[in-house]
Amino acid sequence: MSTADMNMDRTTREELAMDYVLGLTEAAEMERAERLIQTDALFQTHIKNWQSKFSEIDRSAPEIAPVSIGWESLTRALDEVSRPLETKAAPKNAAAAEGWLASLWQSTGFWRPAAMAAGLATIVLAGGLIRETSKPPTQPIYVAVLQTSEGRSAAVVNAFADGSVTLVPIETIGVPEGRILEVWTLQTREQGPVSIGRMDKARTVKLDLKTLKRPDVGHLFEITVEPAGGSPTGKPTGPILMKGLTSVAL
Repeated sequence: MSTADMNMDRTTREELAMDYVLGLTEAAEMERAERLIQTDALFQTHIKNWQSKFSEIDRSAPEIAPVSIGWESLTRALDEVSRPLETKAAPKNAAAAEGWLASLWQSTGFWRPAAMAAGLATIVLAGGLIRETSKPPTQPIYVAVLQTSEGRSAAVVNAFADGSVTLVPIETIGVPEGRILEVWTLQTREQGPVSIGRMDKARTVKLDLKTLKRPDVGHLFEITVEPAGGSPTGKPTGPILMKGLTSVAL
């Protein structure tokens, strides 16, 4: 018996004996246990005690016959695994695709870069949104407040530096059946009023000034009621609902 074996305390010896009986010992501990079985009477006693305890547990457990179907399935599975790869039949396309997708789903090598790419895309998108929302809102350079004959502010025309012009109603405008609202601008008296937009009801609309120069201070905007399809003469024919002149936006 080696010095290390002689210096083992009782608890360590008994634990080693239990592990040996249960088959849990590693290679080095297995060699020590087998050596102690030959040279140490106390260790031999521990082995016998544990074997007796575990045999009592085995005898108290009811016997269960193995299920034949389970054994047959296990046998087929083992045969399939042990069969040489070159003798296996090539899978059908659908089965191959299903197997490939299953392996892909379980592959951390695939999902790790995919997750990283998704995370990167999220960061880029968030950065873009932050930059977009951090920009100051576009401000019009000219504004025309359109007022009714009673002096109520009913709509606003905004003209922007890029040349776009929008009309924004700020109160409900009633439109008779079979009629529309037509928007006009007057830039010069020589040219006269020019139609720049039509609406079936009051709503925010982008006005079309492509054939005109950009709005400037003092240009007139107005809305009239016209027949469906617009003014038949190309000039305002219906009653003027509201009008206003452009001024520099504050």
